[in-house]
Amino acid sequence: MIIPKTLGELLSATALCHPRSLAIVFGRKKINYHTLEHLTSRIAAGLLDLGIKKQDKVAIFLDNCPEFIISYYAILKAGAVVVPINYMLKIEEAKYILQDSRAACIITARAYANMAEELRLRVDSLKHIVMTAKNGHDNLDLMQIASHNTDALDMQSIHPDDLAVIIYTSGTTGFPKGAMLTHRNLISNAVDSSRAIRSSHKDAFICILPLFHSFAATVCMNLPFLVGAKTVIMKSIRPLKRLVRAIRNNRVTVFVGIPSIYNILKDIKLPWLFRTPLIKLFNPLKLCISGAAALPTETFRSFERRFRIPLLEGYGLTEASPVVTLNPFKGKRKAGSIGLALSRNIELRIIDEQGKICPSEQVGELLVKGPNVMQGYYQQEQATQEALKDGWLYTGDMAKFDQDGYVYIVGRKKEMVNVRGLNVYPREIEEVLYQDSRIKEAAVVGIPDAHKGEVPKGYVVLKDGVSATEHEILHYLRERLASYKIPKYIEFRASLPKNSTGKILKRLLQESRGE
Repeated sequence: MIIPKTLGELLSATALCHPRSLAIVFGRKKINYHTLEHLTSRIAAGLLDLGIKKQDKVAIFLDNCPEFIISYYAILKAGAVVVPINYMLKIEEAKYILQDSRAACIITARAYANMAEELRLRVDSLKHIVMTAKNGHDNLDLMQIASHNTDALDMQSIHPDDLAVIIYTSGTTGFPKGAMLTHRNLISNAVDSSRAIRSSHKDAFICILPLFHSFAATVCMNLPFLVGAKTVIMKSIRPLKRLVRAIRNNRVTVFVGIPSIYNILKDIKLPWLFRTPLIKLFNPLKLCISGAAALPTETFRSFERRFRIPLLEGYGLTEASPVVTLNPFKGKRKAGSIGLALSRNIELRIIDEQGKICPSEQVGELLVKGPNVMQGYYQQEQATQEALKDGWLYTGDMAKFDQDGYVYIVGRKKEMVNVRGLNVYPREIEEVLYQDSRIKEAAVVGIPDAHKGEVPKGYVVLKDGVSATEHEILHYLRERLASYKIPKYIEFRASLPKNSTGKILKRLLQESRGE
């Protein structure tokens, strides 16, 4: 494999090798690599005509659609920097990101036109609004700015270490921080991910995760485009009938999801949809990948048992482009583990509070070093210095190695509960809760306690049609956990707060604990 230097070159090289191969499928809309290359180059030239300069910031405020991908690569070909924004954010949240990044332009859709107009009035740097389709406002649209004269494009002046994307992390406290990722960061992660799952131009990926998120951008966009594979874009997992048909009709081989999706699929009932056995329905899927949040052991085992398809749990974070570890595709997959380092390019280390390297089975903070690690947080020197030390990224995740070198995440450093000097990791309690057949979702947080300093509190969502009491759940836990790990309270809820990738927002649970 000849590794391109920039993401623009990545698309151009693939289009040269596989011009007629499908790159994007979106419902009935299909775009091959030749068309995608042509469109992105024309729009890149159009951005230059608007006055967008090298390293200017251009925001994308779109849900999953071909225009997201077209905009993404056009911005990069112009030498500018992509700032993807979660389209579910409210105006004040989006305003902060646009102001912080000093975005000069925003590419958005008709549904967000009024919001974009207000943002232009409130963000000094924002000069241009480009719509994916014409609307009633006096704005440009993608095809209108597209220029037939692409001579001004100078992708040779774009360097591997140039900033390519700024992705704002949600964070647990304060305002989001912009992780700065270069072309080298993102390409190295796409290459390593591709080799880990042995992908080729014959593969077809399905993308139901939001493309503004680093996980989907790397695994459902940059990776397939690196090898000339096809990516099938969907806005949602529902209705399930449409998802199943998309997998079957497009011969999808790689399914990329998050734990909550696999939790739904493991219990899926399809007799009313098809009379075909599940295994044949999802043929020719060769593997499924889970990331963005911890995959409960029970979900992993139930899914593999039912579908007989390898489910590879991995781990990553935006600051690492994002994939760091993955269970082997051809090798032993360990339930509850996030696997091994993605490649030899990525180093892992676990250290204790004194900075000493932890032996196997000892819990400490997980550190990462490699070409995928970000350059830092945009305009936040202190936060950068706290996260990056001597080339190592301090993840804030508490983890341990087993004797085979597999990594197990036990929780966030800030989420650890200190019960009378004893460390309790919420993940351990949650894993036991998920083994209870009555429980659909679970989360554990620490709350203050007058006698013990802190104690765990559990939040539980029960499956439809079942019932349980706090006493029953606590009795179940006491049979399986040490007494100091038992939550003091169990609160039942209809649902748990989540972010756009399905990760449970424990910060909101702690803020609303009301004890």
